[in-house]
Amino acid sequence: MKLLRHGERGSEKPGLLHEDGTIRDLSGIVPDIAGAVLGDEGLDAIRAVDPSGLPQVDAGTRLGACVGGTGKFICIGLNYADHAAESNLPVPPEPVIFMKATSAICGPNDPIIIPRGSEKTDWEVELAVIIGRHAKYVTEADALSYVAGYAVANDVSERAFQAERAGQWTKGKSCDNFGPLGPWLVTRDEVSDPQDLNMYCRVNGETMQNGSTRTMVYGVAHLVSYLSQFMSLHPGDVISTGTPPGVGLGMKPPRYLRSGEVVELGIQGLGDQRQVCVNDE
Repeated sequence: MKLLRHGERGSEKPGLLHEDGTIRDLSGIVPDIAGAVLGDEGLDAIRAVDPSGLPQVDAGTRLGACVGGTGKFICIGLNYADHAAESNLPVPPEPVIFMKATSAICGPNDPIIIPRGSEKTDWEVELAVIIGRHAKYVTEADALSYVAGYAVANDVSERAFQAERAGQWTKGKSCDNFGPLGPWLVTRDEVSDPQDLNMYCRVNGETMQNGSTRTMVYGVAHLVSYLSQFMSLHPGDVISTGTPPGVGLGMKPPRYLRSGEVVELGIQGLGDQRQVCVNDE
């Protein structure tokens, strides 16, 4: 299934993508794509519904982030060896973990807001993993059973805020609208191998990133298991698993986003995003 949330920001309703390409409203079936709905029983209840009998949502309706109630937005840094190389950093001996503020989460086609004082806002297409049930001390062998599904994420980053000012990476990752998520949550049964997905990112029509999850240093199962050794993972938590090479920081000379530019990104089978860059006023 391809689950989604539609409507104005802050009042999104649950929905799904029907096989005929229309969006169908799930408001009469579940309260949101969040919480217990993300567990196996909740997802099975949605599967039991005939989508052709659900109300059709108007074409052009805004899509929100594909999951609600996210308590943690956990990001993995330098998780593609070739991206670490373009960043002039070594491949880490264990996953590099940092947090993106949940207030950064937005819809897949909402604008990228370039924050005040920014000169180095950058793009990063990433595979997002959405947790479906409470996970603590899980084994790598069992880890994928704790996943509700997968989505496209853009880990938008302000490189000067991230690396050139005192402190850790979080403030360069957490500005408003720095976490586009969606367009939909694709349930794990439809993703046979999360380590074999092609991904791309274009800026103004020019391909910047053209990679695959095959080149991850630490795969999804390892990351879920690893994180669960240090913290409980809850339904709706998001793990953004790192980006392949081709970010603006790694170009010679570096290339960063400006107001009016258009970023498009997507992952095989998980959909596409499109964002227009605007300056924060």
